[in-house]
Amino acid sequence: MSTSNTSVETDPTRQPQASEEQTRVVFCWTGISGYLSASWRALAQRSEIDLHVVTFGGLAATDFDQELMGDLSCRLLDETERENTALIHDEVARQSPDVVVIAGWFHRPYRQLAYAHRLQDTRFVMGMDTPWRGTWKQRLAPWLLWRYMRQMDHVVVTGERCWQYARRLGVPAKKITRGVYGVDYDTLSGISRDGADPKWPRRFLFVGRFEEEKGVDLLVEAYRRYRERVEDPWPLTCCGKGPLGDLLDRTPGIENRGFVQPGDMMEEWARSGVFVLPSRFDPWPLALVEAAASGLPVICSDACGSAVEIVRNGYNGLRVPDEDPAALARAFGHLHHRHDELPEWGRRARRFAAPYSAERWAERWTRLLRGTREMR
Repeated sequence: MSTSNTSVETDPTRQPQASEEQTRVVFCWTGISGYLSASWRALAQRSEIDLHVVTFGGLAATDFDQELMGDLSCRLLDETERENTALIHDEVARQSPDVVVIAGWFHRPYRQLAYAHRLQDTRFVMGMDTPWRGTWKQRLAPWLLWRYMRQMDHVVVTGERCWQYARRLGVPAKKITRGVYGVDYDTLSGISRDGADPKWPRRFLFVGRFEEEKGVDLLVEAYRRYRERVEDPWPLTCCGKGPLGDLLDRTPGIENRGFVQPGDMMEEWARSGVFVLPSRFDPWPLALVEAAASGLPVICSDACGSAVEIVRNGYNGLRVPDEDPAALARAFGHLHHRHDELPEWGRRARRFAAPYSAERWAERWTRLLRGTREMR
């Protein structure tokens, strides 16, 4: 993979060499991350798939290393290129794809691919993670997006909340599949905390952007209340970046680790005992799934979409109401006083994360992509 300051491409002169038995697929996405690269890599290893990825390179909100894409066939778009419709269309058309997978409908150059003359024989799949919330914009969406949605041969959603929105957009149930994301479950599930040993870490962990949307101010207030109520409060480690970082730095007991690359996160998962995510809005947070895969009990707000699939209240985690630092503080205390139960809660959490392993994700997508191709 050749690199530059702004864009990455494995081979600028690459021409697809797939056999007739393979399905040529191009993913058009809006970022990179550890979970995305693990999933794409698992898909690329399938002999039935010839994969190419077009996605944004660095994003201001995150610092994911572009080397996460490793030896994947990809084009990482810089800030100028990602708005260049002609460049993106040339890049996609050059792969002669059977199927193009587009991330939602928000990025216009990607959206226009569905109408490109050069791709008139290509099938289109849309990935979607937006949950149904009943806002006026969502109620108008079926009229605003009807032409685009008609171009989609299939839609892949995150989970139940997103499925509800897809149906309201007019997508037939038979054209919707759950499971748009996967995580590096094999690596995360190998983390050990000595099982039921009393040394199970007494430490809370938050991973996400340091912004109001993620509830960082609520997290700080709840943690402050928790510390006032117990004699031996556990520390709280926060991994991420954003404008509320100073608030974390000023709060006793909180360790601000800044943004941590996926490879270095293994240590953070291993030295933590409970994962906390009090978001105000979070369509389907993958950090919650990764936490469960690593064997951590979870405390999260009801706003976290992936909690529907991953968290069972009082069994492998606790769900609290949105915007309620008092309830969040009680959840801190609840798990603090049940330290000896946390290893079992963590084992249960892993079972709910297992279906989202990158390998199972690749199996699902292989079946879906080949089926979509055969619709011709």
